Amino acid sequence: MSDSDSIPTGSFSLRGPYGRRAIGLSIAAAVGGFLFGFDSSVINGAVDSIQHDFTLNPVITGFVVAIALLGCAVGAVVAGNLADRWGRLRVMLLGGIMFFASSIGAGLCVTVWDLGFWRVIGGLGIGIASVVAPAYISEIAPRQIRGGLASLQQLAITLGIFVALLSDAVLATSAGGADSVLWLGMPAWRWMFIVGAIPAAVYGILSFTVPESPRFLIAKGRSDEAREIFSRLVPKADLDKTMNELTHAIEADRKNAGVSLRGPALGLQPIVWIGIILSVFQQFVGINVIFYYSTTLWHSVGFTNAPLISVITSVTNVLVTIIAIVLVDRVGRKPILLTGSALMTVALAAMALSFTFATTNAHGDVSLGAPWGPVALIAANVFVVGFGASWGPLVWVLLGEIFPSRIRGKALGVAAGAQWLANFVVTVTFPAMSSWSLPFTYGMYALFALLSFGFVLWRIPETKGMELEQTETLFVRKAKSAT
Repeated sequence: MSDSDSIPTGSFSLRGPYGRRAIGLSIAAAVGGFLFGFDSSVINGAVDSIQHDFTLNPVITGFVVAIALLGCAVGAVVAGNLADRWGRLRVMLLGGIMFFASSIGAGLCVTVWDLGFWRVIGGLGIGIASVVAPAYISEIAPRQIRGGLASLQQLAITLGIFVALLSDAVLATSAGGADSVLWLGMPAWRWMFIVGAIPAAVYGILSFTVPESPRFLIAKGRSDEAREIFSRLVPKADLDKTMNELTHAIEADRKNAGVSLRGPALGLQPIVWIGIILSVFQQFVGINVIFYYSTTLWHSVGFTNAPLISVITSVTNVLVTIIAIVLVDRVGRKPILLTGSALMTVALAAMALSFTFATTNAHGDVSLGAPWGPVALIAANVFVVGFGASWGPLVWVLLGEIFPSRIRGKALGVAAGAQWLANFVVTVTFPAMSSWSLPFTYGMYALFALLSFGFVLWRIPETKGMELEQTETLFVRKAKSAT
């Protein structure tokens, strides 16, 4: 009997009982992605004030902004082992607690060094959430709708960015400026961090209300509990198949626990390098400069309501991410990536050209008049469209497809680590580089965008509509043929 014969029609639709339950659990887990996005951008509206209040030079400013990413890298590395030992829910709670403490601590910081400490603590929490949230979603979701539910993580990240920038703008506007006193004698920039405690608390509370991952329960020999959870998520006709598939997957993971990533290509298997290069390109085009420093950037080009412009940019990012989710299985991975690379190259080149006409006063403040100020603004948003509709979500899609099952977990960890480190490098270097030469800085990002086009054209085949096993083979063959 086929699935269509045994599984009631519409079981996994938005209105179906199983679909609604799976969506609800996935949304709860995706709050971890929301924290990821929120933490990535909440410092945007506070950068200028932090630099002024603590009298920081550009290098230290960049380090304070980027230091959270080092915590993220460590959190991501340890999250998998902790989740396998303690369970997904306890680790979710740990991530929520760490980000909650970080939000309060950063808002009440006395020196730049304790601000940096709390940023690291928050980074650890975000790194944990960035791994556990998508893992929980993939493990709780029925196979029929797993792909769509997994995409909620990227959507949650973009929503977190939007809410962070919106809250920054609202707080700064309410106080009359980020440096102005808002409540309890504290300036608005401190409240920008403190409000992060709200989503952190929600995430922690949700960890008490959702069921544990069935995969973890089966791995711990608690199959009856796992079956009970799945009985509420899949029809009875599909329950045995779902349990058997998961049990076999866990057994395969145990057999491959000792498999190495080492290979002939500079010490690693060629396919691992493909994943690393994709991750590095995703960050080296400079996307996080827009979300970390955009308020500062738009002030420099003469826009008095820079926080509002940053909010508009984040809304654009959310919308184009939704577009990418809709198109990825219709148009394909490669055409979307190539189009995104081309858009980013043109937009970044336009920004580099615009800033060649900027002027700097005696205090080092950059200003960019008409028509180049509006050109830079339009180009920045075109860049966000190009990235958000392509390299933002699709790199994660490809990283989930290209690695053979025997090394997938380890290879994903290496690729994700490379992404965090690349993010750190871009974030920590931008203030110093931009103070030296904005045209060179954006020109360099444009060069990386152009190189990303060539890399996709040369090394990335199309995987649309292929089974995961076929996709793995395709990439492995291509990697081997190049060695």
